[in-house]
Amino acid sequence: MNLLAFETATEALSVALLVDGQVRERFELAPRRHAELALPWADELLAQAGIARSQLDAIAVGRGPGAFTGVRLAIAVVQGIAMALDRPVVPVSTLAVLAMRAELLPAQPSSASRHVLAAIDARMGEVYSAAFELRDGDAHALSAESVRAPDLVELPGAPAGWLGVGTGFGAADGALVQHLGDRIVAVDATQLPHAADVARLAAHAFARGEAVAPERVEPAYLRNNVALTIREQQALRDSR
Repeated sequence: MNLLAFETATEALSVALLVDGQVRERFELAPRRHAELALPWADELLAQAGIARSQLDAIAVGRGPGAFTGVRLAIAVVQGIAMALDRPVVPVSTLAVLAMRAELLPAQPSSASRHVLAAIDARMGEVYSAAFELRDGDAHALSAESVRAPDLVELPGAPAGWLGVGTGFGAADGALVQHLGDRIVAVDATQLPHAADVARLAAHAFARGEAVAPERVEPAYLRNNVALTIREQQALRDSR
Protein backbone atom coordinates (compact mmCIF):
# COMPACT_ATOMS: atom_id res chain seq x y z
CA MET A 1 0.00 0.00 0.00
CA ASN A 2 0.96 3.66 -0.37
CA LEU A 3 0.47 5.77 2.73
CA LEU A 4 1.49 9.32 3.69
CA ALA A 5 1.94 10.06 7.41
CA PHE A 6 2.30 13.18 9.54
CA GLU A 7 3.39 13.66 13.17
CA THR A 8 3.47 17.19 14.63
CA ALA A 9 2.29 16.73 18.24
CA THR A 10 5.63 17.73 19.79
CA GLU A 11 8.46 20.14 19.00
CA ALA A 12 9.56 17.67 16.31
CA LEU A 13 8.09 17.70 12.83
CA SER A 14 8.15 14.53 10.77
CA VAL A 15 6.55 13.35 7.56
CA ALA A 16 6.84 9.82 6.20
CA LEU A 17 5.85 7.90 3.10
CA LEU A 18 5.26 4.16 3.13
CA VAL A 19 5.38 2.48 -0.28
CA ASP A 20 5.02 -1.29 -0.46
CA GLY A 21 6.44 -1.78 3.04
CA GLN A 22 9.38 0.62 2.61
CA VAL A 23 9.40 3.89 4.57
CA ARG A 24 11.01 7.22 3.75
CA GLU A 25 10.98 9.95 6.39
CA ARG A 26 11.96 13.54 7.05
CA PHE A 27 12.38 14.41 10.72
CA GLU A 28 13.60 17.60 12.35
CA LEU A 29 13.29 19.60 15.53
CA ALA A 30 11.42 22.55 14.03
CA PRO A 31 9.49 24.48 16.69
CA ARG A 32 7.02 26.94 15.18
CA ARG A 33 7.81 25.78 11.62
CA HIS A 34 5.44 22.82 11.38
CA ALA A 35 2.88 24.66 9.25
CA GLU A 36 5.59 25.99 6.94
CA LEU A 37 7.33 22.68 6.28
CA ALA A 38 4.77 19.85 6.51
CA LEU A 39 3.31 20.01 3.00
CA PRO A 40 6.59 20.78 1.16
CA TRP A 41 8.20 17.80 2.89
CA ALA A 42 5.29 15.58 1.85
CA ASP A 43 5.63 16.69 -1.77
CA GLU A 44 9.39 16.11 -1.60
CA LEU A 45 8.96 12.53 -0.34
CA LEU A 46 6.36 11.78 -3.00
CA ALA A 47 8.64 13.13 -5.72
CA GLN A 48 11.59 11.08 -4.47
CA ALA A 49 9.48 7.90 -4.56
CA GLY A 50 7.93 8.73 -7.93
CA ILE A 51 4.46 8.56 -6.39
CA ALA A 52 1.60 10.94 -7.24
CA ARG A 53 -0.85 12.00 -4.55
CA SER A 54 -3.56 10.19 -6.50
CA GLN A 55 -1.69 6.92 -5.92
CA LEU A 56 -2.01 7.14 -2.15
CA ASP A 57 -4.34 4.63 -0.51
CA ALA A 58 -4.71 6.51 2.78
CA ILE A 59 -3.34 9.36 4.89
CA ALA A 60 -2.17 8.72 8.45
CA VAL A 61 -1.79 11.09 11.37
CA GLY A 62 -0.52 11.13 14.92
CA ARG A 63 -3.71 12.33 16.62
CA GLY A 64 -2.09 13.31 19.93
CA PRO A 65 -1.97 13.75 22.81
CA GLY A 66 0.59 16.51 22.59
CA ALA A 67 0.85 20.23 22.00
CA PHE A 68 -2.57 21.68 21.20
CA THR A 69 -1.43 23.66 18.14
CA GLY A 70 0.64 20.78 16.79
CA VAL A 71 -2.17 18.24 17.08
CA ARG A 72 -4.65 20.67 15.52
CA LEU A 73 -2.27 21.38 12.61
CA ALA A 74 -1.71 17.71 11.79
CA ILE A 75 -5.43 16.95 11.82
CA ALA A 76 -6.17 19.95 9.57
CA VAL A 77 -3.42 19.08 7.08
CA VAL A 78 -4.44 15.44 6.85
CA GLN A 79 -8.13 16.21 6.53
CA GLY A 80 -7.41 18.66 3.71
CA ILE A 81 -5.34 16.16 1.73
CA ALA A 82 -7.71 13.26 2.35
CA MET A 83 -10.82 15.21 1.37
CA ALA A 84 -9.19 16.49 -1.81
CA LEU A 85 -8.20 12.95 -2.81
CA ASP A 86 -11.31 11.23 -1.43
CA ARG A 87 -9.12 8.95 0.69
CA PRO A 88 -9.61 7.65 4.25
CA VAL A 89 -7.55 8.72 7.25
CA VAL A 90 -5.86 6.40 9.72
CA PRO A 91 -5.51 8.16 13.12
CA VAL A 92 -2.84 6.75 15.44
CA SER A 93 -2.10 7.52 19.08
CA THR A 94 1.00 9.70 19.35
CA LEU A 95 1.89 7.80 22.54
CA ALA A 96 1.74 4.49 20.64
CA VAL A 97 3.96 6.07 17.99
CA LEU A 98 6.42 7.15 20.68
CA ALA A 99 6.37 3.69 22.26
CA MET A 100 7.77 2.26 19.03
CA ARG A 101 11.03 4.12 19.77
CA ALA A 102 11.64 1.55 22.54
CA GLU A 103 12.85 -0.77 19.78
CA LEU A 104 16.09 1.23 19.96
CA LEU A 105 16.66 0.26 23.60
CA PRO A 106 18.54 -2.95 24.54
CA ALA A 107 16.29 -6.00 24.34
CA GLN A 108 15.71 -8.27 27.29
CA PRO A 109 17.00 -11.80 26.81
CA SER A 110 14.55 -14.30 25.32
CA SER A 111 11.76 -11.73 25.05
CA ALA A 112 9.50 -11.69 22.00
CA SER A 113 7.75 -8.54 23.21
CA ARG A 114 8.51 -5.38 25.13
CA HIS A 115 6.48 -3.60 27.77
CA VAL A 116 6.81 0.14 27.27
CA LEU A 117 5.62 3.24 29.07
CA ALA A 118 5.53 6.18 26.67
CA ALA A 119 5.47 9.63 28.29
CA ILE A 120 5.49 13.16 26.87
CA ASP A 121 6.16 16.27 28.95
CA ALA A 122 2.75 18.00 29.10
CA ARG A 123 4.11 21.03 31.01
CA MET A 124 2.30 22.42 34.06
CA GLY A 125 3.83 19.62 36.16
CA GLU A 126 2.11 16.82 34.23
CA VAL A 127 2.91 14.15 31.66
CA TYR A 128 0.89 12.45 28.94
CA SER A 129 1.40 8.71 29.29
CA ALA A 130 0.17 5.26 28.31
CA ALA A 131 1.50 1.71 28.53
CA PHE A 132 1.98 -0.59 25.55
CA GLU A 133 3.22 -4.03 24.60
CA LEU A 134 5.31 -4.08 21.43
CA ARG A 135 5.06 -7.29 19.44
CA ASP A 136 4.79 -8.30 15.80
CA GLY A 137 5.70 -4.78 14.70
CA ASP A 138 2.67 -3.24 16.40
CA ALA A 139 1.94 -1.38 19.66
CA HIS A 140 -0.85 -2.92 21.73
CA ALA A 141 -2.34 -0.62 24.38
CA LEU A 142 -2.22 -1.87 27.97
CA SER A 143 -3.67 1.27 29.56
CA ALA A 144 -5.70 4.31 28.66
CA GLU A 145 -3.99 7.56 27.68
CA SER A 146 -3.85 10.02 30.56
CA VAL A 147 -2.47 13.37 31.63
CA ARG A 148 -1.44 13.61 35.27
CA ALA A 149 1.39 14.42 37.66
CA PRO A 150 4.35 12.00 37.33
CA ASP A 151 3.82 10.59 40.83
CA LEU A 152 0.27 9.55 39.89
CA VAL A 153 1.28 7.48 36.85
CA GLU A 154 0.83 3.75 37.41
CA LEU A 155 1.93 0.73 35.42
CA PRO A 156 -0.62 -2.02 34.69
CA GLY A 157 -0.13 -5.42 36.25
CA ALA A 158 2.36 -6.78 33.74
CA PRO A 159 5.81 -8.31 34.24
CA ALA A 160 8.74 -6.31 35.54
CA GLY A 161 11.35 -5.01 33.14
CA TRP A 162 9.51 -2.03 31.69
CA LEU A 163 11.13 0.32 29.18
CA GLY A 164 10.50 4.06 29.28
CA VAL A 165 10.61 6.44 26.33
CA GLY A 166 9.81 10.09 25.86
CA THR A 167 10.36 13.54 27.28
CA GLY A 168 7.99 12.83 30.16
CA PHE A 169 10.81 10.90 31.82
CA GLY A 170 12.93 14.02 31.94
CA ALA A 171 10.16 16.30 33.20
CA ALA A 172 10.23 17.63 36.77
CA ASP A 173 13.83 16.52 37.27
CA GLY A 174 13.08 12.90 36.38
CA ALA A 175 10.16 12.54 38.81
CA LEU A 176 8.58 9.75 36.74
CA VAL A 177 11.73 7.63 36.89
CA GLN A 178 11.99 8.15 40.64
CA HIS A 179 8.31 7.30 41.13
CA LEU A 180 8.39 4.02 39.17
CA GLY A 181 11.72 2.89 40.61
CA ASP A 182 13.18 -0.44 39.56
CA ARG A 183 10.12 -1.45 37.50
CA ILE A 184 11.70 0.67 34.73
CA VAL A 185 14.90 -1.02 33.59
CA ALA A 186 15.87 1.32 30.74
CA VAL A 187 14.88 4.87 29.82
CA ASP A 188 15.46 7.19 26.89
CA ALA A 189 14.07 10.59 27.82
CA THR A 190 15.22 12.19 24.57
CA GLN A 191 12.95 10.30 22.21
CA LEU A 192 10.21 12.05 20.25
CA PRO A 193 7.52 10.48 18.03
CA HIS A 194 8.39 9.83 14.38
CA ALA A 195 6.08 9.79 11.36
CA ALA A 196 7.83 6.62 10.17
CA ASP A 197 6.26 4.84 13.13
CA VAL A 198 2.91 6.52 12.42
CA ALA A 199 3.10 4.95 8.96
CA ARG A 200 4.02 1.49 10.29
CA LEU A 201 1.28 1.49 12.92
CA ALA A 202 -1.23 2.90 10.44
CA ALA A 203 -0.52 0.08 8.00
CA HIS A 204 -1.53 -2.43 10.69
CA ALA A 205 -4.59 -0.36 11.60
CA PHE A 206 -5.60 -0.04 7.94
CA ALA A 207 -5.42 -3.81 7.54
CA ARG A 208 -7.72 -4.15 10.57
CA GLY A 209 -10.27 -1.84 8.93
CA GLU A 210 -9.64 1.12 11.25
CA ALA A 211 -9.43 3.82 8.59
CA VAL A 212 -12.12 6.50 8.89
CA ALA A 213 -13.59 9.29 6.79
CA PRO A 214 -11.57 12.52 7.15
CA GLU A 215 -14.34 14.37 8.98
CA ARG A 216 -14.44 11.68 11.66
CA VAL A 217 -10.85 12.15 12.82
CA GLU A 218 -10.83 13.20 16.48
CA PRO A 219 -7.79 14.77 18.18
CA ALA A 220 -6.71 13.48 21.60
CA TYR A 221 -6.25 16.60 23.70
CA LEU A 222 -6.95 14.93 27.12
CA ARG A 223 -7.03 18.29 28.90
CA ASN A 224 -10.67 19.39 29.11
CA ASN A 225 -9.69 23.01 29.53
CA VAL A 226 -8.02 22.93 26.11
CA ALA A 227 -10.82 21.36 24.10
CA LEU A 228 -14.22 22.11 25.55
CA THR A 229 -17.25 20.80 23.72
CA ILE A 230 -19.76 23.32 22.34
CA ARG A 231 -22.19 22.39 25.12
CA GLU A 232 -19.52 22.87 27.78
CA GLN A 233 -18.52 26.22 26.32
CA GLN A 234 -22.15 27.39 26.42
CA ALA A 235 -22.56 26.15 30.01
CA LEU A 236 -19.44 28.08 31.00
CA ARG A 237 -20.76 31.27 29.39
CA ASP A 238 -24.17 30.82 31.06
CA SER A 239 -22.55 30.47 34.48
CA ARG A 240 -20.83 33.87 34.24
